[in-house]
Amino acid sequence: MKFKKICAILDVLNLRGVKLMSRILARETVFKLTFELCFHKPEDSCYYEEFLKDNNFDEENLAFIKTFYEGIVAHFDELKDIVSKNIKGYTLDRLFKVDLAILIMVAYELKFYKENPVKIVANEAVELAKKFSTEKSYSFINGVIASIAKN
Repeated sequence: MKFKKICAILDVLNLRGVKLMSRILARETVFKLTFELCFHKPEDSCYYEEFLKDNNFDEENLAFIKTFYEGIVAHFDELKDIVSKNIKGYTLDRLFKVDLAILIMVAYELKFYKENPVKIVANEAVELAKKFSTEKSYSFINGVIASIAKN
């Protein structure tokens, strides 16, 4: 009897782990799509269309990616303005494009998406920076997030 309960608990934990991992991968996908926006206009991008045709995400995470990315595209110039107003001593042109993409995601999530508290948004952004950016970027990003959250 105890063994079955333990197995059931482990199954639930494993499912949560899979779901969490899927959301992390979904967020990374949005990051990659946003990074591409830093170089190409949305209408010139073929990656999003290719992604929609061929991906392994479940419906929930696919909906998350679509909503998040399409929201970023719709508000892209406004999001860049938000980032620009909150980076001290830098211009958008001088900002590392990986960091810019992460900060655009943060600005969208805090201003429009509003599903997660600032602490979670900051943590997710820092994890992206640690994985895709330079060693110093995550502390810079954390500071900009604090500034965006205040405003």
